[in-house]
Amino acid sequence: MHKGRKVFSAPTRFPPIAYSLFTWTLFFGFCAGTVSGFCAVWEEPLKEYTFMCGTSGGRLILSSTNDPKSFNPIVAKETSTTQITGLLFEGLVTRDPLTLEILPRLAQKWKTADGKVWTFSLRRGVKWSDGKEFTADDVVFTFNDLIYNPDIPTSSRDIFTIEGEKIVVEKVDTYTVRFRLPSVFAPFLESLAHEILPEHIYGPMVTSGTFTFSMGLDSNPSGIVGCGPFRLKKYLPGERVVLERNPFYWRKDSCGRSLPYLDEIIFVVLANQDRALLKFMESEIDYYSLRPQDIAILGKMKTEGDFTIYNTGTSFTSDFVVLNQNPGTHPHTQKPFVLPYKLKWFQNVNFRKSISYAINRKKIIDVVFQGLAGPRYSCVSPANTLFYNPEITQYPYDPQKARRLLGEMGFADRDQDGILEDQEGHTLEMTFFTNNDSTERIQIATLIKKDLEDIGMRIYFLPLNFNNLVTKLISSFDWEMILIGLTGGIEPHFGKNVWSYTGVLHMWNPTKTAVYEWEKEIEDIFNQGVRILDHTRRKKLYDRWQKIVSEELPVMYTVTGESIFAVKNRLGNVYPTVLGGAFPEIERVFIREE
Repeated sequence: MHKGRKVFSAPTRFPPIAYSLFTWTLFFGFCAGTVSGFCAVWEEPLKEYTFMCGTSGGRLILSSTNDPKSFNPIVAKETSTTQITGLLFEGLVTRDPLTLEILPRLAQKWKTADGKVWTFSLRRGVKWSDGKEFTADDVVFTFNDLIYNPDIPTSSRDIFTIEGEKIVVEKVDTYTVRFRLPSVFAPFLESLAHEILPEHIYGPMVTSGTFTFSMGLDSNPSGIVGCGPFRLKKYLPGERVVLERNPFYWRKDSCGRSLPYLDEIIFVVLANQDRALLKFMESEIDYYSLRPQDIAILGKMKTEGDFTIYNTGTSFTSDFVVLNQNPGTHPHTQKPFVLPYKLKWFQNVNFRKSISYAINRKKIIDVVFQGLAGPRYSCVSPANTLFYNPEITQYPYDPQKARRLLGEMGFADRDQDGILEDQEGHTLEMTFFTNNDSTERIQIATLIKKDLEDIGMRIYFLPLNFNNLVTKLISSFDWEMILIGLTGGIEPHFGKNVWSYTGVLHMWNPTKTAVYEWEKEIEDIFNQGVRILDHTRRKKLYDRWQKIVSEELPVMYTVTGESIFAVKNRLGNVYPTVLGGAFPEIERVFIREE
């Protein structure tokens, strides 16, 4: 790379924000926002910067509130996994999180004449973390044997399927790959940030049918092989994940020194943010994502010069309430996943609207975020200036309207106990889950519970371990109402795994069959949107998608804050962005001499 050039790595790498280039993942994280009274506490992100040549050695210590579920990037659906795998694997390209430019990665260059046939020249001399050479065979294997393998449950297949058709991926020679698309696919180049896996390691597992369950937490670290800057060294359940410098990593800095600089990155598993805050204050971890209440504490300590607080702006992540509209039955018990009378409630859009009107978002902003956030009604973050539609339907706090909508459905307090019943006499009660490692999400859920009880519902609220919550949501389907979030991103199509009715994160209806006509319309929008290169025409389609979601409310959004975090000053090359988090290029982070 030329000296002075702004260089970034893929946002999937950055544990603090866990943004994904190619698919939206379930997000356990923590958002904060700006308090005007504390403006002097933080540093605004730089508009331009140049990475310094650093010194090798040392370790970066981060925290995670959950153990990863595996080390398999193909089947990962939650940030507790992707924050690790994003450091172990790389894709053909990456997106500059500041300029949004697509940059080469494992691919050195590419060309296309018609937008349908693309030829990629791969970098020569790149090696896997076990020392074996990276070639075109690995790219072809990743797509044909992993992504397009119907026996492997991966979100990526949703992204790389264009109107039901696969992309033809073929080897031209050892260092050249050709992609033949069934039609023009607008986000194709960006989608190739997807991780590439080595055929010589995982090919035999595909042949034996064991790949889906490979790369588990009990794996030998030497069996987790990627092209990323780090490789797995050790995993101690409930304690830590240790990554070590990949000695075969291909990149060098502008001074000709091999990257990464760091010897190790350690993820310490901490039960909650209170412990993480304490560990940060005691200098036992190097990074901390601030909650609003933490600003007053850390802001006073900032003058000691031990760390810097950064505000990178409005977050791309979301928090929302979702109801289980799964009409299916359990294959073993033959019992419905959702009681029929409750499914009838949940499938009525007025019931969902009543919940949205009942949520006092201003109170959430004031109490949980201390004025640091804004109400959220759209499936696209206001931070996404390329695609956000401000003309969506909104649901300002109106408990009387919420009660009126329930009344129109036939709900009434028939036994005068303060709780509504439907026309058949069933009590309006629901179980409500969220993840127990997010104090903010617990606070939000507690306030929502009170809001819903105020309009005549009975809510049984129970926080769960994040991984257990995800299992309920997308595997066992044993839930009624959940508060959870998604990482989000810039390109709408990379959320197709959520919004397509065949998508693996179509959480309110995982049956792969459209229950509503609007689900079919959204499917059409996503199928059309990828075949249009003109941004104005694309945005018009995705504006309609946002409007549908705001009217039909498959999920009910709450609020969106800003991304604020603190980083120890002992680290060099820290240039935060809202997409890249604290470490836009983590392989260039180094320990400053003291």
